[in-house]
Amino acid sequence: MTIVATTIASADPAITIYRSDGDGLFEAGNQPIADGHAIVHEQRALSLTGGRQTVVIDGLPTMLDTEAVAIDFGGAARVLGQRVVSAGDGGLLAAHRGESVQVFGTDGKPLADGMLIAIDGSGVGIRGANGRVSYVRDYARVEFAEGSGLPGSTLQVAVDGKAGAAAATLTYPTSGLGWRAAYSALLLGNDGCRMRLDALATIANRSGRDYAGAKLKLIAGSPNFAKYDRGPRVMMMKAQAAPAPAPEGIPEQSSLGDYRSYAIDGNLDLPDASVTQVPLYAGSELACERRWLYESGNAWFPAKPMLERDAWQNGGGPVQSQLLFVAAENLPAGNLRVLTRDKDGRSELLGENRIADVSKGRDVQVQLGTAFDLAAKRERTAFEIDRGARRMDEGFRITLTNNGEYARTITVREHPNRWRGWTLASSSQKPDQQTPDLLEFRVAVPANAKAVLDYTVRYNWTAAEE
Repeated sequence: MTIVATTIASADPAITIYRSDGDGLFEAGNQPIADGHAIVHEQRALSLTGGRQTVVIDGLPTMLDTEAVAIDFGGAARVLGQRVVSAGDGGLLAAHRGESVQVFGTDGKPLADGMLIAIDGSGVGIRGANGRVSYVRDYARVEFAEGSGLPGSTLQVAVDGKAGAAAATLTYPTSGLGWRAAYSALLLGNDGCRMRLDALATIANRSGRDYAGAKLKLIAGSPNFAKYDRGPRVMMMKAQAAPAPAPEGIPEQSSLGDYRSYAIDGNLDLPDASVTQVPLYAGSELACERRWLYESGNAWFPAKPMLERDAWQNGGGPVQSQLLFVAAENLPAGNLRVLTRDKDGRSELLGENRIADVSKGRDVQVQLGTAFDLAAKRERTAFEIDRGARRMDEGFRITLTNNGEYARTITVREHPNRWRGWTLASSSQKPDQQTPDLLEFRVAVPANAKAVLDYTVRYNWTAAEE
C-alpha cells in the first residue's frame, strides 16, 4: 500500500475554544493538560498517488480526542479507515508507530530500515520488508520516511482515491485549550461608588501543539462534555514561531444556540504552553454599590419550635466587604479583581473572586473579603417563654464598630430560626427588608464610632406543632 505524507498544516486554522474553569490549565508549565475543550478546523495539502494508500498526518495535539477526528477529502478519496497514534508517555517516537523509519548508528551507517512497531527505554523494534523484527539499541538517529516526526499525535488514514492534488479538511476536538474571562474593576473615589470595568479573555494552550495565525472563536456557557480521565503527556520543547499581530478590534459577540460566541478580530498565535490575553470588551465606567454585611444564621427552620433557652446563640462574626453592580454587557464566567487607589496614587487590590456567567442587565455581587476596620458583636438581651400561651419572646443587641476614617453603612441580616411563626415585636430602627425567614437592617456607623441595633422577635405556635 502506497504511503502519502502530509506534514504542513495550512495557515489560519480556525479554532473554537470553550470556557474552562480549571485553574491548572492557566498555571505555568510545559506539559499538556487534560482540561479544557476546543474544536480545530484546518486544511492539509496532499498529493495522492492513486488507488489504495495510507495518508499520514502528523503534528496533531497530544490531547487530541481520538474518537472524534473527522477528515474530508472533498471527493478526491474515500476513507477506508483511520487510526490515531498518540505519543503518550513514549515521546516523539511513540506517535509514529506503524510508520516507516530508518535507524542510524553513531557512525552514520544504517542499522535498520522498516516499520516502527515498538519503543521502550532501551531501544526500538523494527519490522523489515522480509517480515522479520529487529530490536535496535544504541542508535544515534531515527529518520521518518513519511511525516515530519513532529511530537504529539499522528493520524493514519487508509483511503482509496484518484491520483493528483487533494485538499483535506481536518476537524477534531482536543483538550488542553480553554479560556476564561479576566475582569478588573477600579473603584473611582470614596464618595458614592463608581468603577471602571475592563475585560480580557485569557486563552491557555496546553494541548501539546503550537497554533500559528489562528482564527479564534470563544464560546461562553457550560455545555456538557463526555470527559475521560487522560493524564498529562510528556512533551518536547519546540522553537516558537514569530508572533502573529495582536487583534485590533473588540471581539464580535453573537448567539450560538444556548451560548454566547465571541469572534476574535484578526489572527493570533497560540504557542504551546502559553497563556494569551486579548480584549473582550472596551473599558467602561459603571455605577456600583459597596456593601458591608454582617449576617447571623441562615434561612432554615427546625421541625418543631426550639424552646431551649440557649439554642441559637451567636456571639458575632466578621463583617464582609462586598461590591455590587449591574452588568452592562453579557459577562462570561471568570475572575474579577477589584482595585482601589491608595493615597500614593497606586492601584491596590481590595479583593478578587470568581463570577459565574451573568446576562446583560443582571446583578453582580462580588465577595471581597473581611473588613479590617469593621466589627459586630451580638448579644441576647431578653428571653421569655410562656408554654401555656405557646409564646416566646427573644431580643438581641448588635453593636457595630467602625474604626475606619470613613462613615459606613453596615447591612445586618438576622434569621429568626426558632420557629417559622414569628413577628417583629420591636426594633430600634425599622427594618429595610422583612421576609418569612429574614430581617434586614441598614445601620449607619460614623467614622471612629459605634452604633447599636436592638430588636425583639415574638414566636407563636399551636398545640399540633409542638
